[in-house]
Amino acid sequence: MATPRPTWQTPGRRRQAEAKRAVILDAAEELFVSSGYELTSVDAIAARAGVSKRTVYDHFGDKQSLFRSVLARVNDALVATVRAATEQELTDGRDLRDALLAFIQRLMTEAIPSSTYATFRRLNARAASVPRQPGGSSEEPERVLEERFAQLAANGELEVSDPRRAVQHFSILTMRLVLDAIDQDPAGSLDRPEIKEIVTDGVDAFLRAYRRPR
Repeated sequence: MATPRPTWQTPGRRRQAEAKRAVILDAAEELFVSSGYELTSVDAIAARAGVSKRTVYDHFGDKQSLFRSVLARVNDALVATVRAATEQELTDGRDLRDALLAFIQRLMTEAIPSSTYATFRRLNARAASVPRQPGGSSEEPERVLEERFAQLAANGELEVSDPRRAVQHFSILTMRLVLDAIDQDPAGSLDRPEIKEIVTDGVDAFLRAYRRPR
């Protein structure tokens, strides 16, 4: 398996290398999404990026590492969106129901319609054919919400013994149900009131299960 070659670079050469790396990632992302991991070759990625095959190997080592780098980049962008929504909507002192509704509504309007999230879903669907690598370093979007739910539990807002499970329940009751409804509606007739109803029902069901009685 090839490994990227460490090199000492001047600032100018480093910027050129970073720009070339970004071009390769862009090309790889397009091909992995459209053709899948197995059917995408390093030759095709190099041709799409306008670089040599050797350059791809110099930057990423092999196709598995390149795929993981693509997925990590998309994942990091999604984490940033979730973190911003968490920090700005799930604030201390705000009514918890209002905060959760605002949080999920923000994800519905900013994250889910975005090309980043669509790419994230497609790449994760393709990832089943990629050999697993233990100890991945990318932060999961769910982890951001887990941390906030743990804080809300410590503040007496929620009764949560397992923040990860609570996040799974919240996601299933809100985002997952909306995504399922969208996926089952190829004509695109699902409108905002229907989505809002799904989200509101989901938040209320979550709070019935997890909100600490006052």
